[in-house]
Amino acid sequence: MSKQLKRGDEVSWNTSQGKTEGRVVKKQSSPTKIKGYSVKASKAEPQYIVECDTSGKRAAHKPGELKKL
Repeated sequence: MSKQLKRGDEVSWNTSQGKTEGRVVKKQSSPTKIKGYSVKASKAEPQYIVECDTSGKRAAHKPGELKKL
């Protein structure tokens, strides 16, 4: 079952520092780079670009890693 998130949705995810919250910036369905890291997104396996509420930093996550608040 794939999650359908949209821009502006509030989500949480786990990091090495603990649980983090933020917002979905966009659904990424093509390869890109964030902070020098390659994001292997595709139409078949999209990822979501999220922005952390506390730091403002952006990262890419697979749908299964995100929990809608």
